[in-house]
Amino acid sequence: MNDTLQYPVGSNEKSGRSHLMQVRVRLLQSALLVVFGIVTLRLIQVQIVQSAKYRQMAQKQYQSRIDLPAARGVLYDRSRNILATNSMFVSFAADPKLAAEDARAIAESFARVFNKPKSWYLDKLHSDSRFVWLERQVDQITAAKLDLRKLDGIVVRNEPKRLYYCGQVGGQLIGCTNIDNGGIAGLELQLDQVLRGVDGYVVFQRDGLGKARPSVDYPRVEPVNGNNVLLTIDIGLQAIAEKELKRGVEENHAERGIVVILQPKTGEVLALAQYPSIDPNLYGKYQPTDQRLRAVTDIFEPGSVFKIVTASAALEYNLVKPDRKFFAENGTYSVPIGNGKSRVITDAHKEGWITFQQAIEVSSNIVMAKISDIIGSERLYKTARDFGFGIPTNVEFPGEASGVLKKPMEWSGTTLNTIAYGYEVSVTPMQIAAAYGAIANKGLLMKPHLYTKIFNERGEVIQSVDPQPIRRIVSESTAKTLTDFFEGVVQRGTGKPAKIEGIRIAGKTGTSKKLVNGEYQGIYTASFVGFLPVEDPRLVCLVMMDNPQGVSYYGGTTSAPVFRSIIERIISSSDFFSPSPQSGNVMAADSVSTPAQSPTRQVTRVADNTVVCQDSAMIPDVRGYSIRQAMNVLAGIKFHPVVNGSGVVIHQSPEAGQKAKPGTRIILTCQPKTTAALSVN
Repeated sequence: MNDTLQYPVGSNEKSGRSHLMQVRVRLLQSALLVVFGIVTLRLIQVQIVQSAKYRQMAQKQYQSRIDLPAARGVLYDRSRNILATNSMFVSFAADPKLAAEDARAIAESFARVFNKPKSWYLDKLHSDSRFVWLERQVDQITAAKLDLRKLDGIVVRNEPKRLYYCGQVGGQLIGCTNIDNGGIAGLELQLDQVLRGVDGYVVFQRDGLGKARPSVDYPRVEPVNGNNVLLTIDIGLQAIAEKELKRGVEENHAERGIVVILQPKTGEVLALAQYPSIDPNLYGKYQPTDQRLRAVTDIFEPGSVFKIVTASAALEYNLVKPDRKFFAENGTYSVPIGNGKSRVITDAHKEGWITFQQAIEVSSNIVMAKISDIIGSERLYKTARDFGFGIPTNVEFPGEASGVLKKPMEWSGTTLNTIAYGYEVSVTPMQIAAAYGAIANKGLLMKPHLYTKIFNERGEVIQSVDPQPIRRIVSESTAKTLTDFFEGVVQRGTGKPAKIEGIRIAGKTGTSKKLVNGEYQGIYTASFVGFLPVEDPRLVCLVMMDNPQGVSYYGGTTSAPVFRSIIERIISSSDFFSPSPQSGNVMAADSVSTPAQSPTRQVTRVADNTVVCQDSAMIPDVRGYSIRQAMNVLAGIKFHPVVNGSGVVIHQSPEAGQKAKPGTRIILTCQPKTTAALSVN
């Protein structure tokens, strides 16, 4: 018998296949473990590490947050006339994913109503975003033409739109807002944080059919409306200043013009007029040069109105008496400046021996140059600085310029004399008006300001702005002497065109050549600044014209007549000036303009310059009026207009002829002029 072991045929092959199978199983197990590990790590990353991120992404799939815009606060003038407020308009947006099935129908509907190509809306509806604007700030009448009941994915949102009811009156001063009702210019920008308010929101959830419903898990957060601001501006004075300035600029063929009116005792700015003016409702259509409020943002070499500094220094340091005589060189004065060179100073009026006071009255550059040699650079610089030149006034307006006042160490051999009559120095019109206000206020400089109160929608005062003294520039006796000088300018000197019979006015003319490309050329800035009444000054008014090219370019013959016209119209068309218990003069201004639309309306003047209505007033008929006209009429009687739509008024509620108390809401329904004529009963 053979003891050798016998193996079945093919057993080695089977064993090899079994081993290979085991290897494959192990590899598969390893792969599964790796995959499981990766999945586990990914789950840890998604559910733990980045859970907040993915939770937010998930919420976006079925939740959306809709902002509830806050109503922007109202801007009032000092008499509580509305200058800027809001009207509710309708905006349309879409969720392109939810609106996908109805995109073509939506585009056709919007194209038909808004006269835009259908493709314009389809491009928006094919966006990858979950929110796109289709149309914004549509008036109620136009919005009603859209039938969106059978169209999915459309978001309808009520949005307040800023309306300016005074048109071009105060346009640069008030400024404007953007489409999101945020301030971008003027007082709207300066006071944006006060006026803006805080938006609220509501969270919507989509159900299985894609319909959006308010979420029960998130409370509705109501918006906090913006605060209201009571400005120092008198819109009546602003309108007068703008109208007379426009007339003056056109008559003198000037390029532009500026008027600043303020109260010297308080620093309250009553008017900041500019020509050309702009309509803040159409702000973006104007050139940047016309959008600026140049009384605050632009600087000029002032010319002879700057002689207030030279005269103040000479008197305050007791260096020159009013009756001291100087030789005015018969109009031409050659001044050595070293190295055998000299410069020539000229006067428009050729005078011989004249007193200091007479030199101010006839605006002698030559005498001012001689007096500056007596004063010296340090004293002259300090006085100019005390008046606030070279530093901003900090009036509440964006972009205020500081002006240019070089330090004495930077002066050349000619600077002392030329600064004495208003060259080699640059100022803003606001600085000049404030400086003359200081003399009118017995030597005390006040900070100019543009608002007096901030209050919420319930009428609760949040902030009050009190008059703020800056510093005493000169003594009361020096201020009195300077006032006598400036009154002489109007009575006997270069400012005679500003004279008004029966009213004592103090003022100063100024004419300066403009520096163009490093050279003084035949382009002028012509100015007149005055205050009145001399016995008890209540008003300072500066008129400035840029490059008058008529018969004359002097401040006395171009700007002084505009000053006179403004004051005459203020006296004749408003009660801003009333009898003063202190002086018996007819020119006190402790009160404000009273709207004259309702003869039965009784008013009482109170200390803070508000008007308190004692009786009800008759509601006027404003149908057929433009929105601006209707708002001015109703706000003037202290009613509260609420506007629906745009264009002209076709209906009002309550109706005209009824009596109502101040503050009553008058609902105005408006529509475009093309169809309004058919709707007004």
